[in-house]
Amino acid sequence: MRVGILSDTHGLLRPEVRAAFAGASHILHAGDIGDIQVLRDLERIAPVTAVAGNVDGFRCGKAGETARVELEGVRFFLTHILDRPRKPRPEVVRDLARAPADVVVFGHSHLPHDETIDGIRYLNPASAGPRRFDLPVSVAMLEVSGGKVRSARFVGLDRRSEAALEKRMNQLSAD
Repeated sequence: MRVGILSDTHGLLRPEVRAAFAGASHILHAGDIGDIQVLRDLERIAPVTAVAGNVDGFRCGKAGETARVELEGVRFFLTHILDRPRKPRPEVVRDLARAPADVVVFGHSHLPHDETIDGIRYLNPASAGPRRFDLPVSVAMLEVSGGKVRSARFVGLDRRSEAALEKRMNQLSAD
């Protein structure tokens, strides 16, 4: 199963996202949706699980502050603001203690991140919306099956973002 992951669209669904998510069976949106129409357009590609971000007032249609979904045996937990993977917000720590997840999908920082800590994969696809400074504009694609993430790749949505992905990857690990 192919899972498309994006965040921080801020009301803009770039045509490159549609191309990147071709063949996706499910889409995860990690907040700052910006406009309910973004979710409606994504639903034309595949079913969507989404959380709202601070720009959305933590509410956007059915999207609330957190969400959970299990896909092919992989348990996903979505939140917009994580802080740092090695120091998540206390609310996130409590949620994960109550019901574990295999993958935590988050946004907010606009920084790409893919790191496994204590058996949990923390993934931020960076921003798929308007460009911010020299940060990448990107999404992520996961292949999941048999209860495991088989592969993950980040897709830059423009030429400039490929170098920015490499330069900015996992900067949230720094203390």
